[in-house]
Amino acid sequence: MNLRARKFLRQSAITLLCLLALALLLDRLFPLPLPDPSGGSTIVLARDGRPLRAFPDSDGVWRYPARVEDVSPLYVEALLTYEDRWFYRHPGVNPLALARAFGQWIVHRRLVSGGSTLTMQVARILDGTPHSALGKVRQMLRAVQLEAHLSKQEILTLYLDRAPFGGTIEGVEAAAWAYLGKPASRLSHAEAALLAVLPQMPSRLRPDRNADAARVARDKVLSRMAALGVWSPAQVHDAMIESVAARALQPPLSAALLAERLHAEQPAQRRITTTIDAELQRSLEARVTDYLARLPERTSAALLVVDNATLEARAYVGSAEFGDEQRLGHVDMVRAWRSPGSTLKPFLYGLALDDGLIDSESLLVDAPQSFGDGYRPGNFDMAYNGPVGAAEALRLSLNVPAVDLIDRIGPTRFAARLANAGLDLRLPRGATPNLSVILGGAGVRMEDLVGAYTALNRGGIAGRVRYAGGDATIDRRILSEGAAWIVRDILEANPRPGYAPGTFDPGTRPRVASKTGTSYGFRDAWAVGATRQYTVAVWIGRPDGTPLPGQYGAVTALPLMFQVVDSLPRNALAAAPEPPPASARQLDVCWPLGLAFDPAHAELCHQKHTAWTLDGVVPPTLPERDTNTWSAGLVHLRVDARSGERLSAGCTREHEREVDIARWPALAYPWLPRELRRRATLPPLAHGCADDGLDAIQPIRIEGVAEGSAIARAPNSGTPATLHLRAFGSGGDVLWLIDGRLAGTTRGSATFEHAFAETGVRTITALATSGAWAQLQVRVLR
Repeated sequence: MNLRARKFLRQSAITLLCLLALALLLDRLFPLPLPDPSGGSTIVLARDGRPLRAFPDSDGVWRYPARVEDVSPLYVEALLTYEDRWFYRHPGVNPLALARAFGQWIVHRRLVSGGSTLTMQVARILDGTPHSALGKVRQMLRAVQLEAHLSKQEILTLYLDRAPFGGTIEGVEAAAWAYLGKPASRLSHAEAALLAVLPQMPSRLRPDRNADAARVARDKVLSRMAALGVWSPAQVHDAMIESVAARALQPPLSAALLAERLHAEQPAQRRITTTIDAELQRSLEARVTDYLARLPERTSAALLVVDNATLEARAYVGSAEFGDEQRLGHVDMVRAWRSPGSTLKPFLYGLALDDGLIDSESLLVDAPQSFGDGYRPGNFDMAYNGPVGAAEALRLSLNVPAVDLIDRIGPTRFAARLANAGLDLRLPRGATPNLSVILGGAGVRMEDLVGAYTALNRGGIAGRVRYAGGDATIDRRILSEGAAWIVRDILEANPRPGYAPGTFDPGTRPRVASKTGTSYGFRDAWAVGATRQYTVAVWIGRPDGTPLPGQYGAVTALPLMFQVVDSLPRNALAAAPEPPPASARQLDVCWPLGLAFDPAHAELCHQKHTAWTLDGVVPPTLPERDTNTWSAGLVHLRVDARSGERLSAGCTREHEREVDIARWPALAYPWLPRELRRRATLPPLAHGCADDGLDAIQPIRIEGVAEGSAIARAPNSGTPATLHLRAFGSGGDVLWLIDGRLAGTTRGSATFEHAFAETGVRTITALATSGAWAQLQVRVLR
């Protein structure tokens, strides 16, 4: 090699090194303006990828994240064939394309075809270069810089994500949903061609404004695809037949409050995939809106549908209508703390089953009575049913038996059991759980309540509702498998609204374990339904807590809940009864003792009921509370075989026999028919026998006023404060004493009326002729 050649090579190397150093310096001085991956807009998707709600970026741009593998191959083919056939071969700039474009401009004095590569278009999108000669040079330099830093796949992804499609729409995914109503992964040949050409002139080719111009441009792309042999003539012919739909742009807005919630929890996530079924969500939103049209103004509603198998939410309606100021549509009632009314009762009865306190037909008494601190619950309709089975008490949602059970179990333990299963109760600050918890005296959240109700179809295991695929599965046992099955079986016997039992065959309709609830003052109306596949909860009320008189769970929320259940997908097993677990067994039990039926002692069985028991355990009837004389349910006696009179100890007759008498709880007697009262009555004591004290074992209870009550005469009235009292538990005479002085006598449960003319603390005593008694104090104010 001669000296001149070596000198040329050395100068060339130096020049190349200088150019390389200059390029590196410029690259450091002018770094690529790559978008922040954590910024931009966010799209919340249904489980099938359909958008539920999009959140624009700080500039108000709608841009859904897009990846090459998520976009239809037809679109990628159309884009690269029409815009940049040499995309995978050039270094960012295609000199041949630039030369061709320049030559055409010289000949025709106008731009015939562009020379920009796809990489150059990405550079213009990111850098905002002006349409000028200097801008074109800058664009080319940026394109080379992009190729040096990014792979071809990454450059293509930037285009798919940020190409302009008119207005505030950027990216092929957002454009596909905005103009075509479908994801970019499901484009036809015609749709792929349309979206491939739109970014050339996005304002002039928008199909919602200029459908004809958009069609001409689309057909030009289709012709190019056929001419180059990428698509067959038949495919192109079919594609040209398709019309260009003029779809009005409207951002998706479904499951809006759930989307808002998930976006707030994951602000940096650009794509959030939920568990929501898009079609079901939209249909239920429309159903709720239509249903509320018949209810008073300012009424809102919430609805949650959960798949029992996966705990995934399939529909989430947080308010009646998102954005409705009158209905406070921005308040998410799925997460709001509200009084549950009676919806916690199934868990109380299930816990009582697990504790061995009751079986499904245990004798409970629905009668007026006072509990600790003078708490006197009443039923919703202010009527009482007397002796009632546990299953019927739960189905009828009777308050007194429920308070009786929670008093025996303990409200603190009950609340702790719920909290352990994920169903937290909100109480006033500093307060502890009390008896009113079972009647709605605490706050719950719908999503927690639904998670607990799934246990009825998950073997007693409750769980946390899942809203996104990545949510952890959290399971906690709340009831045993047998108790959950028995409670569900009880609730499934509730008739559908408008259909009396035995008068309508639902056919293939799913079996629904339903429970309603109404909070104090008609502020909350609830209905929860559990089928084999789904658990559904409905809440209706006003978010600000103002009452809705006359609107309660059974008439307001329950019909909507059944409409939702009937609209859900179902399998062939939905209407079939599920066999009981091994721990649940049916046995015949007897009232009033509550024990298993024994044919050898049929006289002790006043009423026989078929009950579901756990592990064959039959608990006896619960003992009476707050009685001054303990009363055994079963009384063993010696009687004179001739007269039938009972004999006390030391008293004998020539002919004697032994008998057993089953006694009913004292509060049940006013509701018993005459025959049952007769069978439970002790025979009189035989003449000449010493008192055995058995006549005093019939406890009585004063009803009509609570212990410690304050009473007063009406304002501006001269009539003294008057009480109307009754004594339950005695069929004979009852003596009424006020402050130790006889004030009157009644027979059985007849009413005793007394006017209190003097103020102060007064003591009222009811004394049966048998010796049983009850006493309480009241305070007379005026």
